[in-house]
Amino acid sequence: MTGKDRRVRKTKTQLKAGLAGLLKEKGINEITVTELTEQVDINRSTFYLHYRDIYDMMEKIENELIEKIEELIRTRPVSPFGENSFPFIEDIFVILAENKEICAALLGPNGDIAFLHRIEAILSEHSLKVLQATFPEHSNDLQYAYSFCLSGCVGLIKAWLAATPQESPEHMAKLTFRLIMNALTGQR
Repeated sequence: MTGKDRRVRKTKTQLKAGLAGLLKEKGINEITVTELTEQVDINRSTFYLHYRDIYDMMEKIENELIEKIEELIRTRPVSPFGENSFPFIEDIFVILAENKEICAALLGPNGDIAFLHRIEAILSEHSLKVLQATFPEHSNDLQYAYSFCLSGCVGLIKAWLAATPQESPEHMAKLTFRLIMNALTGQR
């Protein structure tokens, strides 16, 4: 990796951290390029080398996160849903942990609800097929059980991202897997 690549990665990391911090305080429409670049001590012209504006930056960050999740879905198929699904769930938590600050901001009160809906749609498309194949006996209620699990998982993720200290991705994957299995199979 060249020195320029490292500098670009470092600059984008600083900008992402700055954006995450600002999103905790205010909405995206209230954040200016000047405010962001002053906060992270980067020249405005450096910002414009990478992004058109704040909205473009946020879109690129969101797309990068979505691409990671889509790549995970492609490389870790989980059918049928069961013990072999655990690594997939853990990898989702690893992605979230590696991007904790920006994910917490995007999923927070000043975040982007459209981003959350995009992730939900990707996971739903993948997961519902797998769950229908795994639990055909629950097909009548599966959509409702899945919606219940998805909403619960979003709440669980938000709480986990806000927690200090934060439980490990492995711990959260085990907890999530157990909760999903209980909800889908009716176990107590």
